[in-house]
Amino acid sequence: MASRNCLITGASAGIGREFAYLMAERGYDLILVARREERLREIATEVAEKWGAKTLIIIQDLHKPYAADNILNIVAENNLTIDALINNAGYGLPGTFLTTKWQEQQDFLQIMLNTPTELCHKVLSGMKERGFGRIINIASLAGHLPGSLGHTLYTPVKAYMIKMSQSLNLECQGTGIHVTALCPGFTYSEFHDVNGTRELVSKMPKFMWLDADVVAELGFKALEENRAVYVTGKSNKAIAAMFKLLPDRVAEYFVKKNSDKFRKI
Repeated sequence: MASRNCLITGASAGIGREFAYLMAERGYDLILVARREERLREIATEVAEKWGAKTLIIIQDLHKPYAADNILNIVAENNLTIDALINNAGYGLPGTFLTTKWQEQQDFLQIMLNTPTELCHKVLSGMKERGFGRIINIASLAGHLPGSLGHTLYTPVKAYMIKMSQSLNLECQGTGIHVTALCPGFTYSEFHDVNGTRELVSKMPKFMWLDADVVAELGFKALEENRAVYVTGKSNKAIAAMFKLLPDRVAEYFVKKNSDKFRKI
């Protein structure tokens, strides 16, 4: 049987990089998408040496409206199929809605919502024809909470990724395709360095943090079990459960009072 291929966006660091290692170890060849070519080549060398995995590197800015088609065209030109998709690329946009430019918000929506949705739509038909597919959409614990003060669209987008994954999971039942929204909490990665919140979030209790490789392992297990939504870590599960039980006004008040602990306004 030909090797299966896993496409990972935002694969150069953090959870994306750990998924690259994990999927290569489990016998997948890789299609790695990011902007930092040197980082991707380092990963490609590692997975080839350790697990014999082949890697196709695609350098692409995902905020471009044609990014998904560019990626898929390169995959097709290399006569590859996409058997697993991990929509991991993402970031946080600091500030409030009116202190940021619309172009910044538009780029954020393209990367975080439009491109991953388009990739899901365009790979699913091939997965269905082959009777096998695996999709992980990296959402967040934030998607289970009310919107925060600052980083305005982050929570809404993550909530969307959860709901979309739930719908796709139901629609793909019995087809051999598994779809999971993976919802990490605080994760050791470059995420908070990029959005300027490292100093803030470093004050959060250590029990709320997980390593990126642990998040990837838990996510893969949930995917193989075909769980539509999976929150990583006991403390994060407790937080998600608590916010489901709280009245909306109480939950909103709690987030309002604590937004400055994890959001840069």
